[in-house]
Amino acid sequence: MASLHRGFFVTGTDTGVGKTHTTALITDALRKAFIDVVAMKPFCCGDREDAEILAKASHNVAAVELINPVWLRVPAAPYAASLIENRALDVETARSAFSELAEKHQSVLVEGVGGWRVPLTENFCSSDFALELGLPVLVVCSNRLGMLNHTQLTVDSIIAKGLNCAGVIINHPEPAAESPAVITNAAILETLLPVPVLGEILFGASSIPPLLLEKIAALLQCSE
Repeated sequence: MASLHRGFFVTGTDTGVGKTHTTALITDALRKAFIDVVAMKPFCCGDREDAEILAKASHNVAAVELINPVWLRVPAAPYAASLIENRALDVETARSAFSELAEKHQSVLVEGVGGWRVPLTENFCSSDFALELGLPVLVVCSNRLGMLNHTQLTVDSIIAKGLNCAGVIINHPEPAAESPAVITNAAILETLLPVPVLGEILFGASSIPPLLLEKIAALLQCSE
């Protein structure tokens, strides 16, 4: 009999690689496939646009305040933002929000902030929060020069942390450039990683490619 994991932790090789866009496309597609999934971004810094995008992709089944329980107004890493705002980062509220969503919904997609090792506090970073949740990790990388190095470092760090890296999604946040790196990145990455490259999301895509959706849905399935 099949059951579902609680979801995924979605991290990126850096900030600005398209984590929110990717997470939103996956969430919207899964919900349209009648899978009860909700996306959350526990920590936001700067504006709250990412949380609003995820709320819409979740078909508004949860309030923005639950999807994004910790909001810092300074556009910086959470630890830096909390120092500037002179207040401690409320990690416990983020934990509680995840637990509430996990109790109410079949699966939760948790989008991290920035990259894998972004500091949340002096002694606690995004990867530590992911370890607490224990979800399989999806890595979003941007198809540009440097992607091979950044993606390998991120995947290696996830595995070293003792977590399951479910795979990598290559995103195109900018129009395709006819450079040697962009043209060859995907094929080379497949030969370098110990985890699968699940697919690519092209610039301006308004929906997730069907084959990528199939792979994501299959990863959610597990045998009891």
